Amino acid sequence: MGKGRRPEALCLSRADVESVAPPMSEVVVAVERALLEKGLGRAEMPPKIGIHPRPDSLCHAMPAWLPSFKAAGIKWVSAFPDNARKGLPQVSGLIILNDPDVGLPTCIMDCTWVTAARTGAATAVAARRLARPESKVVAIVACGVQGRSNLEALKTVFPGISLVRAFDADRAAAERYAEEMRRRLGVDVAVAGSAAEAVEGADIAVTSGPIVRGSKWRLGPKCFAEGVFISPVDLDSYLEPEVFRAAGKFYTDDLAQFAAYRKMGFFEGVPEPVGDLGDLLAGRSPGRTDAREMTISANLGLAVEDVAVAAAIYERARIEGRGTVLRL
Repeated sequence: MGKGRRPEALCLSRADVESVAPPMSEVVVAVERALLEKGLGRAEMPPKIGIHPRPDSLCHAMPAWLPSFKAAGIKWVSAFPDNARKGLPQVSGLIILNDPDVGLPTCIMDCTWVTAARTGAATAVAARRLARPESKVVAIVACGVQGRSNLEALKTVFPGISLVRAFDADRAAAERYAEEMRRRLGVDVAVAGSAAEAVEGADIAVTSGPIVRGSKWRLGPKCFAEGVFISPVDLDSYLEPEVFRAAGKFYTDDLAQFAAYRKMGFFEGVPEPVGDLGDLLAGRSPGRTDAREMTISANLGLAVEDVAVAAAIYERARIEGRGTVLRL
């Protein structure tokens, strides 16, 4: 930037982001690389902080610095489960990227697509090391945005997936999901009548409902098959503490962040994780070692993932001339 020139930032709407979004296979690679960098101590990422204006709602600030990506930024994201009844998105927010040399903002983008894609990708990264390689049957409990992105990411890593059992409290939503996933991913999708029916016999189970206290669809360890990998995207909303205690290996994506969530009242009665995904990728903790053991990775959502994916979108948008330039 020349002397006296006014700073500029590229503004990307949700439509702009989606127009240049990379395929899920590339998102999985970026998320895995970001998690490895964190595991090797080559990233800066404090636990997210937040405010909670309404019951079961949140607004979180998530900063991260990834030197190998030359990417620094922050996500300001909200999750308001009641918005669904108002015709509004449950998750919304912005990502701001900064020039790591001078600190000036370079890009402001809608975070909706990034949040959905990187969350699914994190499940797939964990599953690659904690699920059985021959996994073919997937359970999806709650058929919203995360039910879609998680299945897409899992199908990228496990192309042999052939059957999906889907459950949603709104059966019409589950029917729409089944039709869409059959068309998009070419998998057989059966709509289940309950959460327990969906997870029965599954090799991989994803619970992806709203993060709320006291869900009526709680699942105990007897609901799951031997050797299952579970990804509770909704923290402990659907799982009884006994499920975590029954796991042969229980991971999270970040130990410091897991401790922060405990202080907020989540994961009561749940044992400490054996490590986080950074430990797993860096080789400091083992992945699956027994085909019969239950494994879990409770991923809380990390800023390094958001910033890594957002940086790729920013570069694509610049090359393709997308977005609106804002004078700061």
